[in-house]
Amino acid sequence: MPTKPRCARLADVHDLALAMPHVTVEYGPAENPVYQVGAKSFIFFRTPRPDAVDPETGDRYPDVIVFWVPSESDKQALVQDPDSPFFTTPHFKGHSSVLLRSARLPELTLQELTEIIQDAWLSRASATRARAWLAEHPRPGD
Repeated sequence: MPTKPRCARLADVHDLALAMPHVTVEYGPAENPVYQVGAKSFIFFRTPRPDAVDPETGDRYPDVIVFWVPSESDKQALVQDPDSPFFTTPHFKGHSSVLLRSARLPELTLQELTEIIQDAWLSRASATRARAWLAEHPRPGD
């Protein structure tokens, strides 16, 4: 009998980001982690902002994580489904990223989160680093 895939957890975001090569961590003004490759952010934990609020209470979400995506079409694929935990705001119009509340991480499997983080890293890594990583980690369909 196949086992049920494990749900993603907040610790997985940190572990998976740090597992990618050449990653450094900077910290924002509220000590929020910003994961970078080659001085380019690929994941960051946002401080509460007025563009990401609970529609019922108006309270700012305290747990928004920003993930870079390879393209606008990748972004739209993640945010168009109303059941998707990913979202965007007008502040991120034209920005190749999606937002996710950490409270909704369990809606993703560990494998789905792994792919999101790998894609985020690949979208920001230098072409040389991305090619080297892909050569060691072939992806289905490549």
